[in-house]
Amino acid sequence: MKQSKKDAPAAAAEPRAETAAVAGKLKRADYEHELEKLHGELVSLQRWVVHKGLKVCVVFEGRDGAGKGGTIKALTERVSPRVFRVVALPAPTEREKSQMYFQRYAAHLPAAGEVVVFDRSWYNRAGVERVMGFATEDQVKRFLDVAPNTEKMIVDSGITLIKYWLEVSQEEQTRRMEARINDPRKLWKLSPMDVQSYERWQDYSCARDDMFLATDTSWAPWFVARSDDKRRLRLNVIHHLLSRIPYEHLPSKPVKLPKRHAAPEHHGVDYPVKLVPELTWGG
Repeated sequence: MKQSKKDAPAAAAEPRAETAAVAGKLKRADYEHELEKLHGELVSLQRWVVHKGLKVCVVFEGRDGAGKGGTIKALTERVSPRVFRVVALPAPTEREKSQMYFQRYAAHLPAAGEVVVFDRSWYNRAGVERVMGFATEDQVKRFLDVAPNTEKMIVDSGITLIKYWLEVSQEEQTRRMEARINDPRKLWKLSPMDVQSYERWQDYSCARDDMFLATDTSWAPWFVARSDDKRRLRLNVIHHLLSRIPYEHLPSKPVKLPKRHAAPEHHGVDYPVKLVPELTWGG
């Protein structure tokens, strides 16, 4: 069920560094205008998923600093967390290490009326675990052998599986990593693992290409999104996601606020409420 090397996706090649420069950075006003429209469509998709009991699984993979977190936030910030569930699993426990590899991920797959978004997924084995030496080459090979069939079972169960690889250039990754170092708001994003993985660019490239060769299938293809321009990335991914899930706009009943019940005038009780201090901000 695996594809041969001659059938590998063209996107496996390194992206050209000049792509973002040619396109030009998207202005914030244009970005926010387009994002607002896409958010409205995502709400319509959400209603359709619940109405039809659809099951959708979206996988985000990419190097550190590729923009996964920001893209997932843009995707989910205007929809219900009870429908769009984000799964970002920590390192496996000793018990989980002894389980069948896919077992802990299977527990988070969507039920009817859910969209599950994986911020990194079972492809940890083909990426970070392989590059950082947490998995043996034999374990990686077995994973690449069984992943297509496992995903075929997922799709055959009625789950729509969509896989994204976010591709960042070396120069932009460096800029983002340095920004994390110099910004206390972003320092939490820079773990010792991120620092170690940064120097292994070529290893990640080889691991990515092997992953594409083995797991880019007709039932669960990989889609590569260039991520040097974060705003364009987010719009492109959301637009593409909407195009992959056929949905209809369900009619909405007009909402009118009712009149409040008439009641005797309320007199507050004499209770020492603990107020949050109101400080003077700015200036």
